[in-house]
This record gives sequence, C-alpha cells and structure tokens, in this order.
Amino acid sequence: MVELTASCHCGAVELVADFPQGLASAARCDCSFCRRRGAAAVTALTSSLRVTKGMENLSLYTWGTKTAKHYFCKTCGIYTHHQRRSDPSESGVNLGCIKGANPRSHPETYGKIPWHDGVNHPSDTSPLSPEQ
Repeated sequence: MVELTASCHCGAVELVADFPQGLASAARCDCSFCRRRGAAAVTALTSSLRVTKGMENLSLYTWGTKTAKHYFCKTCGIYTHHQRRSDPSESGVNLGCIKGANPRSHPETYGKIPWHDGVNHPSDTSPLSPEQ
C-alpha cells in the first residue's frame, strides 16, 4: 500500500489516497465518458481518499446510473479523480495529477498503459444505454 498525493493544474485542489498497487494499476477505460476524457487513472481505495485542499473548488459530474462520480477543478478544469461504477470501493485518480508521475514514461512507454472495456459494462442493460 502506497499513499500518494495528487493535485489539479492550478493547485486549487489537492488530495491524498492509499494506492494498493502504487502506480502499477494505471489504466484507461473506453466507456463513452473516459474515452473523451482520455486520462489514465490509477486505482485508490475510496475509503482512504481525502481532499486535503479545495473541496469547495471541485465540480461533480455524474449521469445514467449515478454510481460513477467524476470530479473536476472548477478553476482549471482538470479531472482529478472519480469513484468507480464498476466497484465504488475503488476510485480512479488521474495519473497526470499524481505528484512525481508522468503518464508518458509509465509504465515503460505511454502506449503500454492497458485499457479496460467500459463499453460493455455489466451495469448497462441495452446497447443504447446513456453511459455508452
């Protein structure tokens, strides 16, 4: 278990969380929202995630089942983290927001960060689900 710190671009929002696999869990998702957002996320335990600065500066975006909760800085617009729809006990933290991490050099090259199949999520009941 590794505790890591993350922040948005302008520094208005900062958070800390426990990451069971450190940066090794970095992945992307191809659901309709994540593929547009484009950021790789690292798995943190939702119960450990604490916004240490700027809670009032976070904007929440949710839709469809309202299970996934995506947070953005109101000032610079950067996606900082989200509570996962697939497992709400986990949160994804934007790899690019984690202090000392650079998505381009992780794990060996940027192109090797794996993808998760968000298009075919088990919570979706039809091919026209609003979350696709």
